[in-house]
Amino acid sequence: MKEKLYGSKFESLPLGAIKPSGWLRDQLRIQADGLTGHLEEHWNDVGPDNGWIGGSGESWERGPYYLDGLIPLAYVLEDENLISKAKRWVEWALTSQREDGSFGPAGIETVNQDVDKQQDWWHYMIMLKVLTQYAEATDDERVVPFLEKFFSFAGRTMEAMPLRGWAQTRGADMLLSILWLYQRNEDERLLELAKRVAEQTTEWNDIFHDFPFWRKVESWDWTTHVVNVAMGIKMPGVMYELGGQPRDRQAVIRGIDALMTYHGQAHGMFSGDEWLSGTHPSQGVELCAVVEYMFSMEQLIRIFGDGHFGDILERVAFNALPAAISPDWTSHQYDQQVNQIMCNCAPRNWSNGPEANLFGLEPNFGCCTANMHQGWPKLTSHLWMSDRSGGLAAVSYAPCTVNATVGKGTQAVLEVSGQYPFRDSVQISLQLEQPDAFAVSLRIPGWCTAPVVSINGESAQGHAELGYLKLVREWRDSDVITIHFNAAPVITTRNLYAASIERGPLVYVLPVKENWMLLQEREMFHDWEVYPASPWKYGLLADTEFEHTEYEIPYQPFLAAEAPVRLKVKGQLVREWKMEGNNAGTPPMHPDTSGQPVKALELVPYGSARLRIGEFPLIGLRKTRV
Repeated sequence: MKEKLYGSKFESLPLGAIKPSGWLRDQLRIQADGLTGHLEEHWNDVGPDNGWIGGSGESWERGPYYLDGLIPLAYVLEDENLISKAKRWVEWALTSQREDGSFGPAGIETVNQDVDKQQDWWHYMIMLKVLTQYAEATDDERVVPFLEKFFSFAGRTMEAMPLRGWAQTRGADMLLSILWLYQRNEDERLLELAKRVAEQTTEWNDIFHDFPFWRKVESWDWTTHVVNVAMGIKMPGVMYELGGQPRDRQAVIRGIDALMTYHGQAHGMFSGDEWLSGTHPSQGVELCAVVEYMFSMEQLIRIFGDGHFGDILERVAFNALPAAISPDWTSHQYDQQVNQIMCNCAPRNWSNGPEANLFGLEPNFGCCTANMHQGWPKLTSHLWMSDRSGGLAAVSYAPCTVNATVGKGTQAVLEVSGQYPFRDSVQISLQLEQPDAFAVSLRIPGWCTAPVVSINGESAQGHAELGYLKLVREWRDSDVITIHFNAAPVITTRNLYAASIERGPLVYVLPVKENWMLLQEREMFHDWEVYPASPWKYGLLADTEFEHTEYEIPYQPFLAAEAPVRLKVKGQLVREWKMEGNNAGTPPMHPDTSGQPVKALELVPYGSARLRIGEFPLIGLRKTRV
């Protein structure tokens, strides 16, 4: 019986088909001018001695991790300097393949002690993602036969030396590359290999379907490690792509709901200062988990065509991602906090060390230094997708240009403008070489209750399904779609009646004035402690009104002093809200504000403030989100 692939609702466009513009291009340029563009020169782990370019140094995950962000950044920016840097690594990998199909640094199977010196597959999984992206961007004809030879090696080897350790929990990443190749050569042996990989991968479907981790975890386990969880959430989706079983889809939905119920925080992530850590706003979450969760959401919206995953993706991308990286992209955190009043070298109620929330080159551990680079570039490359029927589907409305083939083979260019999410109106201009009929599916965010959509100034009607408004018509050159989302501020009540404030996909926080103190000086990428220079212990009046103000969008919008959107609210100082250890304590359920004047507080987007209060004690009559 022939193996059959069930398939996905959407299909990713090739790397390079989507180019950033506006603030997003500026953000990628800042990244390229900072850590991503210069890491090789200043961090030995991905320097000239790395094993993935023929050296005798680090030869496991850090080189591939770095490339997994460098490749998409280089090609979406069309930056020849970055492309040259990336190609050196790719060329070495392609020429390293041995007769049996394996590749990479020799002796890598003995490097990772977590798998008892047996064959380790994890480093391969990352590099396979690198090579598939490179192939899409360049049409390099060597990649497909390279992958065919490697997967033949895997098919012969995996029964005797199965997935273990990190690879066992992260098998979904290998499955993505197997399916990428299958879609190009339709070799049924690849689906047989995919079944074997799935059988050897952690049973994430069961974990997420009937979630067992209801409280802060106090000890190590592969299935509660926050990065493994962020990566594992896409495994049921990939299984659905293989077989189309309804339980796989249910596992994803139930798993996300459980993660946010028991460990969710205001920025859209679940906590995990190494492993799942509950809902307290001073528990951290690892930057590696942020970028991997984004990638998982990009895959889930591709597979299911469900706009709900786009809502999650935007919440994390526009809040948690920029918050953990300095505005100039020269330092980052390992763990961030929603209520973050101080970033210093000090013990916390975390499993990680005292340096985990510093801003630096390699705080706590170097995995995030290597892996953080994929966040913005991969978001860019997934902003729009094909609907597999000649149409296009919006994943997010960040400014960009999309080049794609639509309808009966017509070349189309979509210009997305409007500076979303800092503005809540979007324009999509179409350039077509000839009129053609196809669908444009517009994601209507779950927070948007009254969207107004028009085509060339006239109200547009379409079919609504799974968070999408599908517009089917004959499109012509110079057609313009306009969307007004009409975002409104809302208060969401969180754990112990703490309150967070959102407007559209942006979470708003009270910025605490930052005093950056140099801890370790290097040539370019220093380590910093950040101390508060203004009061932080404010509660939010439950009956507050909101005053929304827009300003010019600067080159770096994720900077509190230059935030392009702000909210004014009313609050009071909470006398008994104290520090616990080196953190802001639990927001008081019954805040004492006696004798404290009501003050106007100006809030900024979460990602703009490195010190902040994002979950407030709620003062007065409780308000619930409508």
